[in-house]
Amino acid sequence: MKTMINVALPKGRLGEKVYRYFKNAGYECPSIEETNRKLIFENPDKGVRYFWVKPSDVPIYVERGAADIGVAGKDILLEYEPDVYELLDLNMGKCRMAVAAKKDFRDSKGTTLRVATKFPNIAGNFYAEKCRDIDIIKLNGSIEIAPILELSDVIVDIVETGTTLKENDLEVVETIVPISARLIANKSGYKFKNEEILNIRKSLEEQVRLQG
Repeated sequence: MKTMINVALPKGRLGEKVYRYFKNAGYECPSIEETNRKLIFENPDKGVRYFWVKPSDVPIYVERGAADIGVAGKDILLEYEPDVYELLDLNMGKCRMAVAAKKDFRDSKGTTLRVATKFPNIAGNFYAEKCRDIDIIKLNGSIEIAPILELSDVIVDIVETGTTLKENDLEVVETIVPISARLIANKSGYKFKNEEILNIRKSLEEQVRLQG
């Protein structure tokens, strides 16, 4: 009997695209494409068991061993810093983490910079490297409004097209890091199911290459 690899997939369009990579790589699971309310889908012949989870929960499932591997955005990995192996950049879900502000904003180094963000760890680490004194304002909703209402001086957020920023008279001041989906692995699972996980990684790497 094949060793089963548990795979945590992020719910949503990204996860569906990720599954297509797995499917094209030879790890298909027909039941996952059926209309049903199942939470776990497996194909014993291929040695894979998939389950959908909230994107921000993927690293938790992988870190704690409920999943052997999973796919998570680099933003989530940087924010939560899970103790996992990062195996492959899947080159999808591409965007960037950036600092944005009103177009007339000028940073006055003598004052504490007010930073609104959903990513306090990323923002804190970024400004700590600059030795910049900041006040982090943790928000959960649309944060573009924060500088407009003068709640903050800048925001740190994911930027894809930049359209939302432009529509609110904001602009990118600085790019912190490029973001994309990454294949991650549980450290223990990687040790004990090494051959199976490396085979999946190699097959997915070929899919990334083919997609260019």
